[in-house]
Amino acid sequence: MNNFIFSYPTKVYFGRGCVREYLACLTRPYQTVMLAYGGGSVRKNGVYDEAAGILAAEGKTVVDFPGIMPNPTYRKVQEGAKLAREAGVDFILAVGGGSTIDCCKIVAAQAVQDADIWTMEMEKRDLPDHFLPMGAIVTVSGTGSEMNSGAVITHEEKKIKGGLMGAHSEFAMLDPAYTMSVPFRQVISGAFDTLSHAMETYFGKPQENNLSDDIGEAVMRSVIANMRALLADHESYNARSELMWASAMAENGILKIGKVTDFQCHQMEHQLGAYTDCNHGAGLAVLHPALYRRIYREGLPKFKRFAMAVWGIDPAGKSDEETAAAGVEALADFIREMGLPTSFHEMGIDAGTDFEAIANSTNITAGCCKKLTHEEILAIFNECR
Repeated sequence: MNNFIFSYPTKVYFGRGCVREYLACLTRPYQTVMLAYGGGSVRKNGVYDEAAGILAAEGKTVVDFPGIMPNPTYRKVQEGAKLAREAGVDFILAVGGGSTIDCCKIVAAQAVQDADIWTMEMEKRDLPDHFLPMGAIVTVSGTGSEMNSGAVITHEEKKIKGGLMGAHSEFAMLDPAYTMSVPFRQVISGAFDTLSHAMETYFGKPQENNLSDDIGEAVMRSVIANMRALLADHESYNARSELMWASAMAENGILKIGKVTDFQCHQMEHQLGAYTDCNHGAGLAVLHPALYRRIYREGLPKFKRFAMAVWGIDPAGKSDEETAAAGVEALADFIREMGLPTSFHEMGIDAGTDFEAIANSTNITAGCCKKLTHEEILAIFNECR
C-alpha cells in the first residue's frame, strides 16, 4: 500500500427525518443562508418547503439560488458567487444531488476569492484554502459529492468538463426517503455512477490486493445487489438506504487510501459531457465495457480478481485471461439488465458529434493499468457510437 494521510471533516446525519431533526441546530451559528437547488423538483416534492421552513423558523434570511443544471457550468458558479457576495451570505445549503453540491463547493470558494478560481486551479495549480461554510442535503444519491471537496464543472467557453477543488460540507444529511420522488432512471443512473467510482478506484495502482480494495469489493457487491433489489421493488427503502450509503462510501476517500486511482473512464465521459451535455451515469455505462475490453490484459490479475470476487465467476477450466474477460462481460450484461444504455445512439447523442475533438481533449490518467493514446480513446468512442 502507498503512503497516505487521511482526515475527514464532514459529519453525516443519515436516515428518515434527519433534516427535520437536525437542520435547525446545525445552522444556528449563521444568519444569511443561500439555499441552492436545481431545476425545481425540490419545490415540487416538499424538500424545499421543509428546509426553508426550518430556516425561517430560526429567523434566518434565506437567499434562493435556483436553476443549477445537471452538468453545472462555470458561468453558474460565477453567478452564485456574485449573489453570495452581494447578499452577504454566511452559509451555503446545497439541496439536491451531485451537480448542486459540486456547484456550491466552488461557489463557496469563489465567493471569498479575488482570483478567478478556474485560472487559479487549472492554470496556476494553486488551490483555495478558505471558503464560505456549507452543508448538503442529498436528494439524489450516486455521486458521493457530499463526502469530498472535489467538484466537476463544465467551462462552456473552453469546452472542458474538469475537476476543481472547493469546500468540504460541514455536514451532510442523507434521507433515503427523499429519493422516492426522483425519476427511477435517474436513481439507477446515479447508482451506476457509484459502481463506477468503486471500479475506477479498484483498478488503480498498486495492482496488488490491499485492504482498500477488499472494502471496495464489498461496496461493489452491495451496489449490484441493491440495484437489482430496487429494480424488483422501486419503492424499497432498504435498497435506497444501502445505495445512498454506498454512494458516500465510494467517494469519502476510504476506498482510495493507499491508491493512485484510475478514473480514465470518468475523464472520457467528462469530455463527452462537455461537448454533448449528456447524462453522466449513462455515459459511464456505455463507456466502461468498451474501455475494459481494451485494457483488461494489462491489468490481468486485478481483472481476474474482479471477475471472481465481484461477479462470482468460477475460474475452473478457464485461463486467467478468460476469467478476466468473463468479468468484463458480466459487467456489460448487468448494464443491459438495469436498462442502462449501451451506445451513444441510445443516449440520443448526435452521430455528427466531433468525437475526435473529444478524444484529443481527454486527460490521460496516471492510475490506469494501460496508458492510452488519444487515438485509442477515439477508437473506444467510435466503438460506442
